[in-house]
Amino acid sequence: MTSFNELDGVPATGSKALLTDLLRKELGFKGIVVTDYTAINEMVNHGIVANEEEAGALALNAGVDMDMQGEIFFKYLEKQVKAGSVKVKQIDDAVRRILRVKFELGLFDDPYKYCSEAREKANVYSKENLEAALDVAKRSLVLLKNDNQALPLRKGDKIAVIGELAASKRDLLGSWIAAGQWENIPSLLDAMETYQGDILYAEGCKKMGDDRTGFAEALRTAAKADKIVLVIGESCDWCGEASSRSDIHVPGVQTELLAELNKLGKPVVVVLMNGRPLDLSREESLADALLETWFAGSMGGEAITQVLYGEYNPSGKLTMSFPRNIGQVPIFYYEKNTGRPIYLPNDKYKSKYIDVPNDPLFPFGFGLSYTTFEYSNLQLSDTLLSNGGSLKATVQVKNTGKVKGEEVIQWYIRDLVGSVTRPVKELKGFQKMELNPGESRTVAFTLTPDKLAFHRIDMSFGTEPGEFLVFVGGNSSDVMQKRFQLR
Repeated sequence: MTSFNELDGVPATGSKALLTDLLRKELGFKGIVVTDYTAINEMVNHGIVANEEEAGALALNAGVDMDMQGEIFFKYLEKQVKAGSVKVKQIDDAVRRILRVKFELGLFDDPYKYCSEAREKANVYSKENLEAALDVAKRSLVLLKNDNQALPLRKGDKIAVIGELAASKRDLLGSWIAAGQWENIPSLLDAMETYQGDILYAEGCKKMGDDRTGFAEALRTAAKADKIVLVIGESCDWCGEASSRSDIHVPGVQTELLAELNKLGKPVVVVLMNGRPLDLSREESLADALLETWFAGSMGGEAITQVLYGEYNPSGKLTMSFPRNIGQVPIFYYEKNTGRPIYLPNDKYKSKYIDVPNDPLFPFGFGLSYTTFEYSNLQLSDTLLSNGGSLKATVQVKNTGKVKGEEVIQWYIRDLVGSVTRPVKELKGFQKMELNPGESRTVAFTLTPDKLAFHRIDMSFGTEPGEFLVFVGGNSSDVMQKRFQLR
């Protein structure tokens, strides 16, 4: 699919250099190229063509096979063939590629192959699919903070649930719901009430807006409880396509409500629903526990409930760094070292902020558990790696807590000297394993030259001899390291 953006002054949908020279000739792509929604039409707005007819010719000549929704080919191709601006062979090539894909999909045998009412009834919300949705949702939740064992909750505790999002079914399905049905799925509040019937609930405030009239009821409700679960975040349609934000704080007055609940002196567990990294610096300081749940899907309510009550020990890890504030964005673990690296934070003339630390609030790969893990004894089978060879890295991982848990062991590489500057870390692999309390296991990773390859100064892809570091740990920041050399 062609993207909406441009490269070197040419929209991707009209770029012969991208779609024909690079994609088909250099990379050998044999499939079809389809535009994104009305991307041909939008080249007029880019200012690369004067009208839609010119846009259609530019797209086809660039290598576009299929026009999604814009009807440009439908309107103008016949006229353009007669005028000579488009050749019949180009149309034949595009049609041939499209028909080949349809043939490979089996649509010549059955054009309605994937449109079966019987299959729909058998699969939509089937027991097996719901179990899979529950499993995926549980594994995707990330525990960001858990002070003083605020989590897991206990059935005997009196729990107050606060927040509009707690009772929302629609938001659980996220922004790309399409024809998804949310009416009959359980909200988080529904799932918690099923698990523990005497849940107290108050909305407190909406997920957006500045209405604080519900604060008083929320505080009265929370005052009756042993622990408070506050569900806050974004509306599902505030993320995804066409939903950029310039301010990534939790919207509305939800954090103000958190501050008021904090004054009660009771443990406060914040459940987050959001589709992007947010600035959680204030929430992190006010909450005893933070559970990132994203938009967890059809079984999200039950998945979150199982994690809150310890029926499932959270094991998710962040796939994005969470900034301390918007000024840190973009922030990512594989940054460049720069000529004035940050190893002397008190030196003014270093690559650093003067008002906040350089590191994120929560780093890439981060995620807590209801147990703890200890890493030790990182070893390399050799300190020299030859082209065509391999060496093995091993590390001991021990469950030092009191409950069974899963840990994602991550390993990263740094190329210390290259013909182009290299990132300070690059994720090269990970393993997930389950350990019983007190259990220790050796984890092994195999280092091969292909893991060290990059696009060199001449844009060829391959390795360069030199010194490297390998890092192993539970996230991109908390790691052990060893040095080795590639011959």
